[in-house]
Amino acid sequence: MAEAQRRQRRKEDRPDEILEAALALFAEKGYAATRLDEVARRAGVSKGTVYLYFSSKEDLFKSLVETMVAPEVERAEFFVAQHDGPARDLLGQLVRQWWETVGETHLCGVPKLVLAEAGNFPELARLYTEQVITRASRLIASVIERGIATGEFRPCDPVLTGRLLIAPLVFATIWKQSLSRFDDMDMPAFVNQHIDLFLHGLLSEKETA
Repeated sequence: MAEAQRRQRRKEDRPDEILEAALALFAEKGYAATRLDEVARRAGVSKGTVYLYFSSKEDLFKSLVETMVAPEVERAEFFVAQHDGPARDLLGQLVRQWWETVGETHLCGVPKLVLAEAGNFPELARLYTEQVITRASRLIASVIERGIATGEFRPCDPVLTGRLLIAPLVFATIWKQSLSRFDDMDMPAFVNQHIDLFLHGLLSEKETA
């Protein structure tokens, strides 16, 4: 009975294990260079087992975005909806949350992967844009709009300002994946400094007086 339960748990874990293996290989080698038999080997299963859950490498990538990355955006959306404090605190918390759940985890390689492969695989880039970038940008813009409405933030374009907030974080993930072994930047300090400088530039005159 215990052995049967163990096998059942193992079977239920396989899709996640395959996705984890795919994510690691995509980050290491790129999407184009990764083969499904390598994914199977990294996950400790047969190539046939991969096809039981995913019809193709493209399907594997889509599932990765939908089950591992997009839920982080959904959690952030819920957090924003529940928050009733100052917009500046919310913005800082969102940035730190993003770094903790993406920048400091196995998901760190996804931004670099998408940027590197967008030209060759536009459908994958479109999927990521729709599921992650557009939603995250809209969410950040809504927080900035909230701060403008309450007088915390000075008038600005919320969408462009949100992208300016996100851009250094994307840079940090790419740096971490590409150059950290040559120049190991203190990422937590980088994130905190970015939040501090950004919020000071965004605050209205009455908030800085």
